Amino acid sequence: MSEYVIIGDGISGSSAAETLREEDPESNITVITDEGEPLYNRILIKEHAKGKLPEAPISIHDEEWYEERDIDLSLDTHVTTIDTDEKLVHTHEGEEIPYDKLLIATGGTPTQLPVPNSDADGIHHFWTFQDARAIRDHAERAEKGVIVGAGLLGIDFAAICGAQDVEANYLMRGDRWWRYALSADGAEIMHEGMRGVGVEPVFDSGVSEFEVDDDGHVTAAIDANGERFECDFAGVAIGLTFNTEFLHDTDVEQENGVVVDEYMQTSVDDVYAAGDITRFYDVLLGQQAQNGSWGSAKEQGRVAGTNMAADDEAEEFQWVSSYSITHFDFPFLSFGHPTLGDEHAERKYSDTEWRRIAFKDGKIVGGVLIGDLSPQSKFKQLMREQRVVADQADVLLEKTVDLDNLATAQEP
Repeated sequence: MSEYVIIGDGISGSSAAETLREEDPESNITVITDEGEPLYNRILIKEHAKGKLPEAPISIHDEEWYEERDIDLSLDTHVTTIDTDEKLVHTHEGEEIPYDKLLIATGGTPTQLPVPNSDADGIHHFWTFQDARAIRDHAERAEKGVIVGAGLLGIDFAAICGAQDVEANYLMRGDRWWRYALSADGAEIMHEGMRGVGVEPVFDSGVSEFEVDDDGHVTAAIDANGERFECDFAGVAIGLTFNTEFLHDTDVEQENGVVVDEYMQTSVDDVYAAGDITRFYDVLLGQQAQNGSWGSAKEQGRVAGTNMAADDEAEEFQWVSSYSITHFDFPFLSFGHPTLGDEHAERKYSDTEWRRIAFKDGKIVGGVLIGDLSPQSKFKQLMREQRVVADQADVLLEKTVDLDNLATAQEP
C-alpha cells in the first residue's frame, strides 16, 4: 500500500490529494498544512477584504471532505525537516511521517519590505484568509492608506481601499503599474481605474521607511524622494518568499523556487512539487518558468498526483494560465507569460479597451487584454498550437480576431 504525503493544502495540494485518491483508492494519503483551516478560495478572499462577501462562500473544503475520502488532514502543523534518504517528514511536534511519494506544495509567504518599521501595526500583507479578515477589519476603520507593490497582488489593495472608502496613495517605483507587461497606454487605463475608486498612483516613488506613533502603529510612509504620505493603513505586496526552509538538508534543487520538470518531479527521486513554489519546465515556452495563477496551481497538483500514482512519467504539465482582475468598470486579463516576449504588438481601441500580445521566436507566449476579453481563447489556442504568427500581428489586433485570416506559417 502506497504512502503519499502532501505538504500544503492550497489548491495544488488539495488537487493532488483528490487525484491520488481517485487513481490509487487503497493508498494512505496525508495532507499537512500550517494553516488552521482547510482549503479556501484565494481568489475570493479579496472580495471578503473589500467587504463584498461573507466567509461562507469562500471555504471550499471542510474537514468532512477529507474524512469522506479517507485523507488524513493535519492542521496547524509545521514541517521542520525532510529526510529524503529515509523518506521521513519531521514536524514541529516531533512526529515522523513516512512516505513513498512526497509532494511539496507549500507556496510562499509575502515578502516584507527591507525598510525601517516595515513590521509596524497597521501594515498588512495579503495572502491567507486570516490576512483578509484582518485587512477587512482594519480597512473598515481606516481613513488614509498607502499601497506598495506595482503588480497583480498590489492592485488588490487598491481595490480594497476603494471599496472601503480609504483615501490612498499607490506608491510605485517605476513610471507605471506592472511596467514589465504593460506599455504606457495600457497602464494608463489601469491608473484611471484606480483614480476612479479614490486611489492615486504616485510614480517613481516607493518606500524608504515607515513612521510610527508611540504605540507602534503606522502613521506615514516616506518615499525615496523624501515625500511624506500620511496613512493609518498600509498594504505591501512586493512578492513572495517561498516556504522552503524545511528543504535545507536535502538535495532538492532550488532556483527562486523548487525546480521541477514537466512531470512535476524535483531533482530528488520520489519528491514532487506543485503550485506557486515551482519553477517548472514549460513545454510550450521551451524553458523554465513560473506562474502563480489558481488554474495553473490546480492543474499542476492534478498532474503531480497522476504521475505519483502511476510511478511513471504518465502526463506532462501543459497549461496556458490566465489571471483576471474585476475591480473596476472594465475587465482585465493577462495570459501566458506576457513579460517574457522578445517582441510585442499592441493596440488601443478606446479609453477602456487595449490589447497587447507578446511573442517569442515568432510564437505567442502571453499577453494582456483590457476591456474586451473575448480574444483570449483564440490566443491561447495559438499558444498551444505553437504557430508562428508574429508577422501577422495586424490580424491578431483586429477588433474581432478571425483565425481563418491567418496564413499558415512555418517555424523559422
